Amino acid sequence: MPTNVDVKYTIAERDYYNAKDNNEKLEALKKMLSKAPTHKGSEKMRAAIKQRISKLKEILVKEKKQKKSGGFTLSVKKEGAAQVVIAGTTNSGKSTLLNKLTNANAEIADYPHTTKKPEVGIMDYHGIKIQIVEIPAVVKNFAKTQLGPTFLSIIRNADLIILMFKTPEEKRLLDLELEGADKPILIYNSQENLTDEIWKRLNLIKIYTKQPGKERDFPPIAFKKGSTVRDVAEMVHKDFVKKFRYARIFGKSVKFNGAQIGLDHRLEDDDIVEFHLS
Repeated sequence: MPTNVDVKYTIAERDYYNAKDNNEKLEALKKMLSKAPTHKGSEKMRAAIKQRISKLKEILVKEKKQKKSGGFTLSVKKEGAAQVVIAGTTNSGKSTLLNKLTNANAEIADYPHTTKKPEVGIMDYHGIKIQIVEIPAVVKNFAKTQLGPTFLSIIRNADLIILMFKTPEEKRLLDLELEGADKPILIYNSQENLTDEIWKRLNLIKIYTKQPGKERDFPPIAFKKGSTVRDVAEMVHKDFVKKFRYARIFGKSVKFNGAQIGLDHRLEDDDIVEFHLS
């Protein structure tokens, strides 16, 4: 991507990644195109944006037709600290993986298209709840199938995509059909430490709180990487920032356990925060 994009383009791009639905994504993409540079070096970037716009328009037309005809639609409400979708080709092991990661009991069979609707389970990662959603098999021209636009919308709204396939040809199919998802992707290959890898890709940290003289509280709270003591204080109670004196930190973000720090201190995974208030 050219480096000479202006602030207006950057804002439009941010709006695209923060969009709540496909209509907002489309508006943001149109702004990105209007603000993108027009010199020769930006041709590939502009072409990629136009391709995204074209695909989104197709999806929106399909969704509109479904609503007019009273077609069957589905949605998955986000729960927990993050939402992860399992997307893959037919009989690639999606349901087996969902059952392995969560408390779900998805049907498993050796015939194609066993999963007809999204299957949902909750993964417990050291006390943090992460929603795992299995999407029905991705096929050729997925966006043009009856529920393809709905499934693609779920995929695009997730925080992480786990891809499952059996052959290089199936991987190419997934890349083509899910182009523009713009989410972190984890390719499943029977990793022993899959839950750890999922957590790593979600760009989150686990933070524990404690009261002076007591053990740490459980479960921990999930925050985005780069979060500060102020973020934790605001989450715990609305008055904590106002009454804040200092905090003691036990964990990787300090040189020694119990170090006294202020509100702007950046936290790391598994840090324990002990608040001291006035």
